[in-house]
Order: sequence, then structure tokens, then C-alpha cells
Amino acid sequence: MAPSFTLQSPQTGTEYWIFVEAPEPAGEPGPWPAVAFMDGDNLFSFGLDGYRQARAACAVPPILILGIGYGAGFGKPRNKRVRDYTATAMATEMESGGAEEFHSFLTDTLWPELARRYPLRDDERGLAGHSLGSLLVLHALFRPKPFFTHFLAGAPSLWWDDRNLLAQVAHLREWQDGLPARLYLGVGAQDTPSMIGDLDLLERRLTERPFNGLEVISERLPGKNHYDVLPDEFRLGLRALFG
Repeated sequence: MAPSFTLQSPQTGTEYWIFVEAPEPAGEPGPWPAVAFMDGDNLFSFGLDGYRQARAACAVPPILILGIGYGAGFGKPRNKRVRDYTATAMATEMESGGAEEFHSFLTDTLWPELARRYPLRDDERGLAGHSLGSLLVLHALFRPKPFFTHFLAGAPSLWWDDRNLLAQVAHLREWQDGLPARLYLGVGAQDTPSMIGDLDLLERRLTERPFNGLEVISERLPGKNHYDVLPDEFRLGLRALFG
């Protein structure tokens, strides 16, 4: 699939492929919410299918759906997901730990460019991912003043760097008790015990010491594993966040 446009990032030095499907301006003039899906080379089609199903059921409003990719899928040298989606470096992954630079690309470079091209709402900005992409989604949420407002995290890779994301959550909660946002957490009920167990742990932390204003919706998708859960995960997540 050809991208809608490419965009060079001064923050990471990478040229990103941006895939976009926007509502028809004639019938739905906007402004629209926008949701960016991580791993656009591989998962944009799943996000788009999920959105189209939810839209056909009148379960969500018109939304601009975009995918952020590299022009290379999982495991290819040009694909920098391990660098971009991880906030801390691990010795076993040479390029890891670049999530802050990637987040700056999203907020300071990509979003202004999207707003220049399309009529977007500035009060409904969504970020969506699966597995390692969801780790980036959660990293973008658990910060003092999140740029995004709606977060879809499917089967997040909370195992990364000895569950460092949980430490990020705990540290933020020590400093502030409010976090106005909506979070969808989904996982296949037949995913690995460690994946489901880590998600249980995050949910318990958020229940025991909740953030004021953070609405959390959690689902276990029956009969689904880590791989066949898409696009159901995205369809249900978009419906929960925007329906």
C-alpha cells in the first residue's frame, strides 16, 4: 500500500510513511477526531477495518484514521519500531529507548502537518497500538500533561525492561492525582498468561490508586489470541473510546 504522504522527522532522523483515510468532506465536513495507529505498515489495514465496521454500525462518529509506518514491515532493517516505541534502553536491543524523540515527532511535527492538511478537532486526539505499539501508547498517556486524549492499548508489552512502564505510572501518581483521558485496554482471552497477567497488574494499580479523570475500559476478547484479535480489538476500542 502506498502512503498518503511521507514526512521527515527532525527528532528521529527517519522518514515516516503516513497512511490516511479521512471522512468525505462533502457529507462530513469536520472538524474530525483523529486516531493514529502505530505499526502502520502492518496494522493500518486492521485499524481501518475496525473503524469501518464500527462506523457502519453507527457506533462511532466520523474519524480520520491514520497509520504511521516506515515503508518496511516487522523485522526489516528500515523498521524502527523497537527504537521508537520503547522509553528505556535494553542492552539486548541496540537501538531501543527512543520513545521520547518519537513522541516529539508525533506532537511537534506530524500533528501540525495533519492539521494543515485536514480539519481536525484539537480536543479529541487518539493514539492506538498493539503489543509493542501499545507500550508507546501508554508511555504517551502516563505523563504530566498528555498531548493525546484517547488511548487504545491492545495487548501492551508491559514486560519491556522489567515492567518499566509500571514504574512510570507509579512515579506519575506520586506527583499528581489527575489525568483527564480515556483509556481502552484490550487483550485476547487466549493470549499468553504473562501478557494477560501483566495487564491484570496494570489494571490493579490503576484501581488501587486511580487518577482522577482517567476513564479506563478493559476487555478480554473470548477465543482470541495475540495475533487473531485484530481487527476486533480496534473495533471495540474505537467504539469504547468514541461511541
